[in-house]
Amino acid sequence: MRRVVSLFLPNWSTDRLRRMTGDKAPPAEAPLIVVGRDGSRRIVTAADAAATALGVRVGMPAAKAQALVAGLAVRDADPVGEAAALDRLALWILQRIAPIVAADPPDGIVIDTTGAEHLHGGELAMLDGLVGRLAMSGVAARVAIADTWGAAHALARFVAQPTAVAPRGHGANVITNLPIEALRLPRGIPAELRLLGFDRVGDVAVQPRAPLALRFGPELGRRLDAALGRSVDPIEPIRPAELTEVRRLFAEPISAAETIGRYIGKLVEALCAALEQKGQGARRLDLICQRVDSRAQAVRVGMAKPVRDVKRLTRLLCDRIETIDPGFGIEAMTLCATIAERLDARQIVTSLVEEVEPDISDLIDTLANRVGERALYRAAPVMSDVPERSVCRVPALASDSGTSWPDAWPRPARLFLHPEPVETIALLPDHPPVSFTWRGVRRRVKRADGPERVFGEWWKRDAELAAVRDYYRVEDETGERYWLFRAGDGEDPTTGSQRWFIHGIFG
Repeated sequence: MRRVVSLFLPNWSTDRLRRMTGDKAPPAEAPLIVVGRDGSRRIVTAADAAATALGVRVGMPAAKAQALVAGLAVRDADPVGEAAALDRLALWILQRIAPIVAADPPDGIVIDTTGAEHLHGGELAMLDGLVGRLAMSGVAARVAIADTWGAAHALARFVAQPTAVAPRGHGANVITNLPIEALRLPRGIPAELRLLGFDRVGDVAVQPRAPLALRFGPELGRRLDAALGRSVDPIEPIRPAELTEVRRLFAEPISAAETIGRYIGKLVEALCAALEQKGQGARRLDLICQRVDSRAQAVRVGMAKPVRDVKRLTRLLCDRIETIDPGFGIEAMTLCATIAERLDARQIVTSLVEEVEPDISDLIDTLANRVGERALYRAAPVMSDVPERSVCRVPALASDSGTSWPDAWPRPARLFLHPEPVETIALLPDHPPVSFTWRGVRRRVKRADGPERVFGEWWKRDAELAAVRDYYRVEDETGERYWLFRAGDGEDPTTGSQRWFIHGIFG
């Protein structure tokens, strides 16, 4: 089933200005508006959250807005620059989220994520990650996913806080109670509909089409049918000029898996030849199959390092053929290298003496495209004495940073994500526990070693200026070994709560 994401950027104009001007931008709490021309009038075309909270509205005369809010920051509109920036953001999303992405001017982006959500940990995780990345860049966003572009567009603007996920096969119920402005109608039509007494999408959906089409033209019916899934609303994906891609048109539509696989091999061969001319290898491939009913089916595969091997890339794509629904037939196939990096030709040298390091990148690629890139990683050390901060996740084939874990004190094989509290009997300040109760089971300590004192990282936050932990390795009567610590030095309450926690298990 098709799934479409609509990304709404409510403060796109002002967020973009703040990012462009950097340190010269008005403070985040200062109200900011963008002013453009409507004929001979200067009106507000965009207002940030601070200006909106003070009563400034889009369409208001600029002079009225300046009289209403003292100290209002005013900037001239740049529609050409905003459109170009929106296209750049769409390209960024194309490389990271899904193969079919298009700008939805003036303040949105539409993404067809059918079959791509599993690569990001599910639909909700994908939406949360997208909103979070934009927030870290200073761009406010609201995002929704639904079965149709129209429904996702409406939910993103009138429901998402900041995300909204419509159930699969939701039908018309998710938008019938939304205002008629949610239908992406041309300017002026919503106001005329309200004069006739239509306030919600459901009010218009139950009306006869002929009188509405006679008064408002065919656009109202088209928008309504697209939002309700009664007609196809195709997305024309953005394609940068430097993108390496090959395309194949068919005189007769194809649908058999064997035929699709055969043409995938031909497309991969042609794409690899084009990449070889550029001295590049593919890091991410997108296969888009255009069906005769104007719907698109997309397949995305990623590689851990640049690849230009025809057999390998063909196999990765053919492994995903079962996710392609050909419908009544596929009339065109496009294969593009969404991410390509430099790949120099190298001579393969064999030696009878030295052992050649095995190349496991093919296995990594196969697993990552089945379970998702996030599910495949390795642990790498980080320069930190605090145990939970001393490890991070890196890509499976990431290069060695040269950092290593300290070997002065042993560390448990299993380190908990969060320390768990335990009840203990211990003599303060420096003695290990005599016994401890963890998860309802009381364990008597037979042997113990410690303490190992770990100090807080005062440069990260003030609360860690005096904080310490005392770690102990303890062994119970059954031979199980645990890693416990006391929060504090056992004497001064400013160093910690003096409570005990378990942080890991040895062996």
